[in-house]
Amino acid sequence: MFASVLLTVALVAAGCTAPASDGGSAPPSGATARPTTTPATTGPTGGSAEMPSPTPTTEPSAYEISAPGRATFLIHGTYPHVRSRCVNHTQPTLTRRFPGTLHAERADDGTWSLTISIPFEDYLKGIAEVPPSWPTAALEAQAIAARSYALASTGWTRDSTTLDNPICSTSSCQVYGGIPLDPASDQGRWYRAVRRTRGEILVYQGRPATTFYFSTSNGHTYGNEDVFGGEALPYLRPVTENDDGASPTSHWAARIPYRDLSRFLHEAGEWPDGTRITDVALDGGTVHVTGEGVARSMELSTFRDAVNTWGPCLEPTRYPPGSLPVTIPSSWLEFATTHGSVFVTGRGWGHGVGMVQWGAYGKAREGWSASDILASYYGGFRPQSYPEPGVIEVQVADDLTSLRIRASRPGVVVNGQPIQGTRVAIGP
Repeated sequence: MFASVLLTVALVAAGCTAPASDGGSAPPSGATARPTTTPATTGPTGGSAEMPSPTPTTEPSAYEISAPGRATFLIHGTYPHVRSRCVNHTQPTLTRRFPGTLHAERADDGTWSLTISIPFEDYLKGIAEVPPSWPTAALEAQAIAARSYALASTGWTRDSTTLDNPICSTSSCQVYGGIPLDPASDQGRWYRAVRRTRGEILVYQGRPATTFYFSTSNGHTYGNEDVFGGEALPYLRPVTENDDGASPTSHWAARIPYRDLSRFLHEAGEWPDGTRITDVALDGGTVHVTGEGVARSMELSTFRDAVNTWGPCLEPTRYPPGSLPVTIPSSWLEFATTHGSVFVTGRGWGHGVGMVQWGAYGKAREGWSASDILASYYGGFRPQSYPEPGVIEVQVADDLTSLRIRASRPGVVVNGQPIQGTRVAIGP
């Protein structure tokens, strides 16, 4: 993709100290990721211009970048240019603040991946799954579930000395946001929940339990084998959910005119261009679309992906409607058609297994403890003390074309060599 990627270690006579905070919250596990056609773009890093050193004659394919003590790194990354028909399209970028040690590795196509090695408890402080304003018991339940999930998914046991695998930073694992750039005024409440529950996880057969969790139910949860396959686990049994009614996706509705739907399905490769839709029907997990002598059948997941991807791309002022995170948040739904539109009504958001985050919120509001909340979702299992790893590796980003890195204090070391100043640049 790129003929060459250049590395520059910038020398700055007097290093600028970056702000010490970062922030925000992310959608709960099970949320549909934002489409690549409409990437989110965060603000620039700012700061003074760099003064590059001469380009090295031999460029390493990997870099390890560290800074002293509790220093942090403000990172601005760019991705390959994306051509898009989306309204208000913006080029994707990465702007985050992270603690720990950075590892950048170049792929065969010249792009870079970024992984960070950080203290395990610092990783938990960066989990951005629920708002820090939530009740204390809900935050503590979330912290314990996140800790258990991280240890289970990276292969940690009592006998381990290091973690077997890195963990991703998206909702495919659990959302890690780093240090908030613009922290909420009550961000400290989440940090305290992490500290108060240090070392506490759910344990099954002597190992950390894989504590799946998701945003909002349709009135009950599902067994892990029904959603993910595999052996039925005793701590992931279906339960009735009556406490997640405060969620904006507890009950939801969306109206999609046929004229819009035909465009969305066409862009997804599921409908002929310019062909008018006259009817939409749902039969189990299959959606049947007809119009002007054309009939198409597709899986419900395909239909949802087309609407959720191309709705906000082509009609961003109308999709998703209201306060919904996406136009069709779940497959727990019904269709009705009238006046040239399909009305989709449904409940919930997420995969449906394990703890319901909004249910934990509701139970905490009713006075439940974190231990009782967890036991209600995980088959009666309660937190136990368990040894933690010192460090975890987090896969932060792939396919970057460049990285601009600024440490919060001098003393940066690149591949074992100290540099002057606080800035490092990788890529063109």
